[in-house]
Amino acid sequence: MLGSLCLIHVLEPPRMTRKSALAALLLLPSFTYAATVLSAPPELNNKSYVLMDYETGQLLAAKNENEKLAPASMTKMMTSYIIEQKLLSGDLTEDEKVRMNESAWCRGSSTESCMYVPLNGTATALEMLRGIIIQSGNDASKAMAEHIAGNEGTFAHMMNEEAKRIGMTNTSFINSTGMPAEGHYSTAKDMATLAQHIIHDSSKYYPIYSEKEFTFNGIKQGNRNALLYTDPSVDGLKTGHTDEAGYCLTTSAKRGPLRLISVIFGAPSMNERASQTREILAWGYANFETVKVQPANQVLAKAKVWYGKDNDVQIGLAENFNVTMQKGQANAIKTQLVVQPKLTAPLKKGQVIGKFVASIDGKVISEKPLVALQDVEEAGFFAKMMDHIKQFFSNLF
Repeated sequence: MLGSLCLIHVLEPPRMTRKSALAALLLLPSFTYAATVLSAPPELNNKSYVLMDYETGQLLAAKNENEKLAPASMTKMMTSYIIEQKLLSGDLTEDEKVRMNESAWCRGSSTESCMYVPLNGTATALEMLRGIIIQSGNDASKAMAEHIAGNEGTFAHMMNEEAKRIGMTNTSFINSTGMPAEGHYSTAKDMATLAQHIIHDSSKYYPIYSEKEFTFNGIKQGNRNALLYTDPSVDGLKTGHTDEAGYCLTTSAKRGPLRLISVIFGAPSMNERASQTREILAWGYANFETVKVQPANQVLAKAKVWYGKDNDVQIGLAENFNVTMQKGQANAIKTQLVVQPKLTAPLKKGQVIGKFVASIDGKVISEKPLVALQDVEEAGFFAKMMDHIKQFFSNLF
């Protein structure tokens, strides 16, 4: 590992003096790799696809990633995400009984996936969640929508609000199931974004997405994600199929520190969506790797603090900083601290006070918030007066 000198840059407002913008030099690590040639991504027979790096959200390969298409049962990822967040917040409990009303009840047919909760019967919220994720139950999806929002239309509005919040910019949900409906669409990029949030925000419940079967009411059904049975690195997420949508699949796999998310829209068959997913994942793992740049909670530097009981604050990262990059890149990752100017007390531990930036050849490839690693309390009256005087004279030069 090579070391390089990196300057802590300060975000400087127009009226700051040149002197006040100077920062300390800091010894930070950089990484160097031997150059390799990136192979072209495979050509896949589908309507749209993406391969996303989970850590950064970077698209490593894509085709028609923003094309609005019917997502079929991949819609249920948003339904399950809302349920998971309700469980985590305490708005729902795992053992809470949910009734199967006639409006949600599934009689069963060749065109509909069902959990088979009896009419006017009940299942717990956690059982319903498993019925949605593993069995792709339309009945469970609608029952939970009605239980949470009163009716499916209001729940769809909640889905759209949540989609906006997490950055799904080309998605519109009309129902909780993904059954064909005018104005119901999403994109490969948006579905990858949703998968990213499920994995991160719903980590307690994410292992359900890798469960291969679920039995309810004496009926055992297998998970329709074929890769769960053939690739031990795959641990989710959701299949989908209608005549309009074709065969769809959102998948995540983790090999070592590198987690990838793939989304396939409109493959011609069930086997094709699985084989195409294997192909794009294989390409991703052959060409990219995740580099551990900087661990969390390590002191990277100290920054000057005005009007505080302490004169400076230790700064670092709240989360590990990993970067996904092409394997064997010749150029080093350069790391840089960018600290807000004139930090003033009080400061709270974990407060964002800048950013930690990684770049290659002058191009920023990723960044993380830089935070205070300790509290800094506000100083007393006389100490603050002394800092006012110091600032006055420092601005003269």
